Amino acid sequence: MITTLKTDITIRDIVEGFEYNELEGKGLFGLSGRLTIQPEYQRNYIYADGKKDVAVIDSILKGYPIGVLYFNKVDSDKYEVLDGQQRITSIGRFIKGKFAAKDANDHEQYYSGMSEEQRKLILDKELLIYICEGEEQEMMKWFETINIAGVPLKLQEIRNAVYHGTFVTKAKEVFSNSQDANVQKWSAYVAGDVKRQDYLQTALDWASDGRIDAYMSKHRNDDNIDELKNHFNKVIDWVSSTFTDVHSEMRGLEWNRLYKEYGSNSYNPEEIANKVKELYTSYEVRRKKGVFEYILGGMKKPSLLEIRIFEPSTIKTAYAQQTGKAKEKGISNCPVCASGNNNNKDRIYKLSEMDADHVTAWSNGGATEISNCEMLCISHNRSKGNR
Repeated sequence: MITTLKTDITIRDIVEGFEYNELEGKGLFGLSGRLTIQPEYQRNYIYADGKKDVAVIDSILKGYPIGVLYFNKVDSDKYEVLDGQQRITSIGRFIKGKFAAKDANDHEQYYSGMSEEQRKLILDKELLIYICEGEEQEMMKWFETINIAGVPLKLQEIRNAVYHGTFVTKAKEVFSNSQDANVQKWSAYVAGDVKRQDYLQTALDWASDGRIDAYMSKHRNDDNIDELKNHFNKVIDWVSSTFTDVHSEMRGLEWNRLYKEYGSNSYNPEEIANKVKELYTSYEVRRKKGVFEYILGGMKKPSLLEIRIFEPSTIKTAYAQQTGKAKEKGISNCPVCASGNNNNKDRIYKLSEMDADHVTAWSNGGATEISNCEMLCISHNRSKGNR
């Protein structure tokens, strides 16, 4: 990696020709178009929170350094921002009037409302910039290294750098754009932050069956993302048409796996909606996230719900074991009846005359498993409560 230190570039130079489009990843240029501020391998702009962006301007107005910037030289007089795009974009957005900052007198000011002297203070600030040259893989490794500080890169942001090209550019336009109208619909089913590449990672994960790196490498130079987009939309459309009501627990579920397992089945959306409502309002259902897969699978796996009631097979086993021991001792198979002085102390109840009960109450942390299962006659179980 060859680096050249530049100390004669000012903010005025950087923001010359600066363009900003609210659609992330587009229109971010400086140095009269010679500097690409947000190459496709860069993360999206995440400083627009009223704190980090304001802090950049505050540092400049107070004369503080804003840190070293790294540019990658891609042609004789063309560069890409390797590190520093969050700071540069914040400066450009401030000058374009996107947000206000406080001046030395603690007055909130937009750039256009500042005095000529204050504006000059910003524009004439010299920056410390390293111009980097080298092989692509070397440059990508450098990018990963210098971005360890500050807000850590997410894995997908690093992947975007490693496999940058036309495919990543087009994929980010769709799956990393918080202004896209589809994001609100997707957010019901996809977890994470669209700006931090979580939606893109989900789409890639679904399309590649978890082999994201191999998929990105294979499609790196593709000029369209039709396969990626079509598969993602197919899964989302299936979910939204199968479950007509949206619930918060849907967010982040393994919808691609569920689509592959159950996507060919036929379901009645109205019946499913009623079943979801029934399970959501049921006292016995402990894990609401499991409701959707439970219904899709024909309601054959109650373990998905972490239910508060025992499964039929557990009840039968507990009854058989408890009854066998009771007969050997000549006492009732209801422990409460057996311990009392009543007419039922040696009565053997039928299975239909008994209820399965938690030895340690479920509400007190008792597990719904055979080791915590006790069969009681119906009358004693109903009077026990949570004791």
